[in-house]
Amino acid sequence: MTTAWVFPGQGSQYVGMARDLYDKFSAARLVIDAADSVLGFPLSGLMFDGPEAELTDTVNAQPALLAHSIAALAALQQASNNSLPEPSLVAGHSMGEYSALVAAGALDFADGIKLVRARGFAMKHAGQERPGAMAAILGIDDAAIRQVCADAGAVQVANYNAPGQIVISGEKQAIERAVEGAKKAGAKRAIVLAVSIAAHSELMRPAINEFHAVVSMTPLRAPRVPIVSNVTAQPMTNVEALRVEMLAQLTSSVQWVKSVEWMEAQGVTTFLEIGAKDVLAGLNKRIAKTASTRALGTVEQIEKFLSGVAP
Repeated sequence: MTTAWVFPGQGSQYVGMARDLYDKFSAARLVIDAADSVLGFPLSGLMFDGPEAELTDTVNAQPALLAHSIAALAALQQASNNSLPEPSLVAGHSMGEYSALVAAGALDFADGIKLVRARGFAMKHAGQERPGAMAAILGIDDAAIRQVCADAGAVQVANYNAPGQIVISGEKQAIERAVEGAKKAGAKRAIVLAVSIAAHSELMRPAINEFHAVVSMTPLRAPRVPIVSNVTAQPMTNVEALRVEMLAQLTSSVQWVKSVEWMEAQGVTTFLEIGAKDVLAGLNKRIAKTASTRALGTVEQIEKFLSGVAP
C-alpha cells in the first residue's frame, strides 16, 4: 500500500476546529500553543470559539487551517507512538500546500504560520485593490467552462476540484456573465460565491508583489518526500521550485484533479486527508478510480484509523 498525505485549504475552517485534538493530545496542544505564540494573539480562541466571521477572514483562516493540520499530524504521531509510516508523496489544496510543506520538512511550523498569515494579508490587500468574485460551476466539462470563461472575459478557472466541479474567479461582472454562459452551456448549477477576493486569478497579481519579499526571506529546505504542485501537478523536490510555486500559485489554477490522478498513477492507493473536515475525501472519491481517502482531523477519526475501524 502506497500512501499520500493531503491537506485541506480555505473553506474547511469551522468554529470548534481542533478543540478535541487540543484537549486530548499534548502534541497537538504544543502545535496550537506555538501558533498563538508566533502570532502574538490567541488564534486558538478564534478556532475554538469564533466568531465565525473573524475566523473566516483569510488572514485568520489560513493560519488556523495550517495549525489544525499540523496539530492533527502531531496527534496521529503521538497516538501511534511515532510509528506512522512516512508517505510517498504529499500535496495540499491551495493554502493546504503550506501544510504539506511543513509535513514534508521543507518549512518549519513557526515560519509556516508567519508565511500563511502574510499570504492572507497579501490576498486581502489585493482583493481591496482589485475586488473580484468567484463562482462554483457544476456539471460541465473542462473544455466547455474554459470557453465560457474566454467568452466572458477577465475570468479564469481557479480550481479544477473534481470532474464536473470547477470554481472560476475574476472580475465581478465577468463572473456574472460566465455564470449565465455556463447555464446556457448546460451546467447543472452555477452559483456566485460569497467572497470578494478573486483567488487564483490575475486579480491577485498585486499579492505577488507584496508576498515576494516574505517568501524570499523565509528559510526553506528540500522536502523529505516530493510535494505535488498545485500549479503543474508534478513533484517538487528542491527549494527553488517551492519558492516559484508559492508566488505562481496565487494567480494560477489549482490542478487538483490532475494532482490526484498523477499520484494515483504513481501507485498511491490510500490518501490520508489530515486537517479540518473531509472536503478532499469527497473530491478524491470522484477523481481516483482505485484509491481511497481517509479524513483524519478529529480525535474520533484518528482513534478509529489507528485501531483499524472503518470510517
